[in-house]
Amino acid sequence: MMGQAQLPAVAVESVAGGLGAGRLGFTAVVEELARACASTALVFVSHVVALKAVEIAAGEEIKASLLPLLMRMEKLGAFAVHEPDSGCNHAALTTRAHREGEIYLLNGSKIFITSAGEADLYLVMARTGGGQGTQGLTALLVSKDAPGLSFDRIEDKMGLRGTSSRTIHFSDCQVPAANLLGVEDQGMQVMAGSIAGWGIFGAAAMALGIAREATEAALRHARERVIAGTPIGAQQAVQSLISNMVLGSEAAAALLAKCAAKADATPSSALVEAFKAKLFATETALEVTDQAIQVLGGHGYCRDYVVERLYRDARGLTLHFKTSELLRQDIAKAALGF
Repeated sequence: MMGQAQLPAVAVESVAGGLGAGRLGFTAVVEELARACASTALVFVSHVVALKAVEIAAGEEIKASLLPLLMRMEKLGAFAVHEPDSGCNHAALTTRAHREGEIYLLNGSKIFITSAGEADLYLVMARTGGGQGTQGLTALLVSKDAPGLSFDRIEDKMGLRGTSSRTIHFSDCQVPAANLLGVEDQGMQVMAGSIAGWGIFGAAAMALGIAREATEAALRHARERVIAGTPIGAQQAVQSLISNMVLGSEAAAALLAKCAAKADATPSSALVEAFKAKLFATETALEVTDQAIQVLGGHGYCRDYVVERLYRDARGLTLHFKTSELLRQDIAKAALGF
């Protein structure tokens, strides 16, 4: 259905055949998806990350052939960055790509990859140069059917269980040189333009959708649940929880809109704006879903009620893309000018 509606086109510039709705339009779509199913929203966000990498960095022939398919979701995209020994530290990536003629030979592993085994195309970060840290990283587009590519079992996660999350292995995996995205050894630019510039905004929007859905569920329960002849929403303690949820959700929405609008107007600010929006929205979603469980009481702790799932999904978003702890460091460094 997302493909039939061409929802990914909201993130693509109009000159490339998309709707050109920017990050504001993209986050609005993701929020609505997440209110219904955060797992579906995560698959969508991961897909858009790969799509944006193709749009901004692929060669003209690759872009012309793949971009329409990705906008219609006739091919599903994903991204593969994190590794078993690197976590969110991109400077510690060790997966390597060595060019031999018209192919790259890719060796290494990526962990916790959303849509792994389901997606048709993967944005992969690999080390090609001899530089240290984030120097010498290269972005490649790897097909699911590439020789030397394999997948582990699906991880049994606490939340976001509607997505497949697996480890990917590359063993002399053959990638056509034409699938190079951007310039060799400058893959961080591709990552900044797709994962940080769009994917992290998507994670913030997912968290906002979860928070708003949890708030609505708590409001319904507070109106409908009657104890001793009185709706529990009439109790001051419940009202205090509800007010916190409403204000938290609205504050997250306002900050996300502000950050997305600034990033659209000034793309160079996208990274730090994404970090701010994601940190506040995910931490807020965790607080709001916890409070929603409290409002629902024992019902909220049961899987028959949606807030239990919303809490588990929100908890995963404080880890996904980049952890809250690392986001705090990045935001502080930007404010300090480091």
